[in-house]
Amino acid sequence: MTRSLTCVATAALLAGAPLLAQAAPPNVRPAFLRGPIAEAVYDGVSDDLLTAGLGKTGLLGAAPAFVNPLAPTPAELRRNAIHTNYRALVDYTVAGGFTVFYGPNIDAHGHDTLGEGKVPGREYIAWDDDGSGRQNVTLMVQVPDSFNPAAPCIVTATSSGSRGIYGAIGTAGDWGLKRGCAVAYADKGSGNGVHDLMADLVTARNGTLADADALGTEAQFRADVSDEQRAAFNAATPHRVAYKHAHSQQHPEKDWGRHTLDAVRFAFYVLNERFGKVDGKGVRRATLHAKNTLVIASSVSNGAGAALAAAEADTEGLIDGVAVTEPHVQPRGAKDIVIRQGGRPQAAVGKPLVDYFTFANLYQPCAALSAAAGGGLAVHAAFWPPAYTASAQNRCAALAAKGLLQGATLAEQADEALAKMQAYGWLPEANFLHQSHFRFATNAIAVTYTNTIGRFSVLDNLCGFSMANTDALGNVVPQLAALQAGLFSTGNGVPPTTGVNIVYNDSVGGARLDFLATSPSTALADFALDGALCQRALVTGRDVVTGQRLTGTMKAMSDRVRAGVKEAQLGARVHGKPTLVVAGRSDALLPINHASRAWFAKNQADAAGSDKAANVRYIEVTNGQHFDSFIALGLFLGYDTRYIPLHVYFNRAMDAMWDHLTQGTPLPPSQVVRTVPRGGVAGAAPALTAANVPPIAMAPAAGDLITVSGGALEIPD
Repeated sequence: MTRSLTCVATAALLAGAPLLAQAAPPNVRPAFLRGPIAEAVYDGVSDDLLTAGLGKTGLLGAAPAFVNPLAPTPAELRRNAIHTNYRALVDYTVAGGFTVFYGPNIDAHGHDTLGEGKVPGREYIAWDDDGSGRQNVTLMVQVPDSFNPAAPCIVTATSSGSRGIYGAIGTAGDWGLKRGCAVAYADKGSGNGVHDLMADLVTARNGTLADADALGTEAQFRADVSDEQRAAFNAATPHRVAYKHAHSQQHPEKDWGRHTLDAVRFAFYVLNERFGKVDGKGVRRATLHAKNTLVIASSVSNGAGAALAAAEADTEGLIDGVAVTEPHVQPRGAKDIVIRQGGRPQAAVGKPLVDYFTFANLYQPCAALSAAAGGGLAVHAAFWPPAYTASAQNRCAALAAKGLLQGATLAEQADEALAKMQAYGWLPEANFLHQSHFRFATNAIAVTYTNTIGRFSVLDNLCGFSMANTDALGNVVPQLAALQAGLFSTGNGVPPTTGVNIVYNDSVGGARLDFLATSPSTALADFALDGALCQRALVTGRDVVTGQRLTGTMKAMSDRVRAGVKEAQLGARVHGKPTLVVAGRSDALLPINHASRAWFAKNQADAAGSDKAANVRYIEVTNGQHFDSFIALGLFLGYDTRYIPLHVYFNRAMDAMWDHLTQGTPLPPSQVVRTVPRGGVAGAAPALTAANVPPIAMAPAAGDLITVSGGALEIPD
């Protein structure tokens, strides 16, 4: 698979040799594209591809204000979306490494030579759709002016999480643009589209809000409900919104690999429209193609999972190599996976995301009170107000009352809940993260994924949950116009975001914010335990408390969820493509026993003894966790002292794959990279240095090597 770019795109091929131009097929617009392609040119001064004209200085500061907050322009929305999404994926503080180890000003060789880091070029945006206008996956290709058609390259940048089209701008986008590569983005059908059901407002592709009927099939997302259904729903549950990832009823995850490959195909089309040769008959030829263009599939988190899915689904040879960090992957055949760390078998491995998230949604808020989770009952007041602490304590008591915990005291219950989390696949290194993750991620992801995987409608209010704005007391309130108008820029596609929260409709006394809701079965404000038990039952097919198999409507809903899980699982086979997977050992969002480790173990077991196994590598980074941006936030006390930015290793993995594909440099062996936390005082840790983030070794010590022995993946402590 090693390619020299100068050999891949020879001078004869791309200098206009008539015979070769005539031999290339015509450049045909892909059939999956619907509607016109929007093209914009950015000069690299007033506006640009990477920073929307903000440069490194603007990215270091607060988001610029909209001239009219109630009606921001598409250009303003794009600018602020880039500001939000770039900072959302990295530690954006100078002390944490931004503008020093990475950032717009850091060149492809790691040097501070690019000034403000603005990148001139062209941006193309189109719909990937089946013709119905209901899928409307957003695709985007950015072509920097530095793109060299004599040495062409493409990098994929599928959005992480449920983010919109600029969701990978600060990771794969940043890396690819600096290399002069075209960057192929996809929001993978789970992008930041919202439908305000009361006002019947939806989001256009450019981020502006419009009436759903007026916008029609040009909406990012419109809930599949009739006017009569919407009116009845609004009367029963007013002020609710539907989100694309949760409520599209498309189950987009099963197609994330295809969406990523479509982004590559779109990239080839626009590149050939601009650089392809025209033959003697005036026909534009597709002189740039998979055989002469280097393509690296990349991204982080969900986008990384999409890159691996694309490599698995690639039957055209579009992708040359894969380099990803912290991927969301769900390998099939988990019963065959054996993982040992320090010789100790890991009891729970390879479980699907909706399985371990619904488990965490039960036990994590109680586990967060354990002394082993970073301070015991003295939780972080900055994001756990007293009412939430009381709800967490009530959750412990409610779980004990239902026989799901055996401890007699609150401390015993919290320790037991944490032990259950560890027995279910989380590593002890993730203990400190449970408080922040439950507060900002776990419940929302459980709601989103049970809905999306089962293809449920917003009308279903699955397990009693809906989405709406709430006030300080947790009561549902109308959408706030100024927040909603900028949601394209500030939203991440999964509440809580931009004022939209998860609401538990079945709370005693009426619908309330889930964190303040009272469960009917317990009469306690316990983070809506009854709803969490319902979600868990949908995954397991059994009543969580009694263990009895579900029947009737619950069984039918569970069958839909369980079938959806299977549709999204991967085979962990990348067909010999060089692949480099990086993960943080402390990841509490996507515990590596279920995700990265499990995928790699399955890949190695299935390809044992072949070249396919030899060129897939796994790098595990100590003190690395899922949310680099949390390190930058002072309210997450202690993140900066405990964790290093995993983004440093994303860039290093991409560099290693580039060198492998262009120069034949061997990929580094699978290994544990032992980083050094910054230490110091929480909120004011000393600046990151090279000593904190040692390189991925080409010849690691024997005690750091990750190996496969007897079909088992062996991870050193």
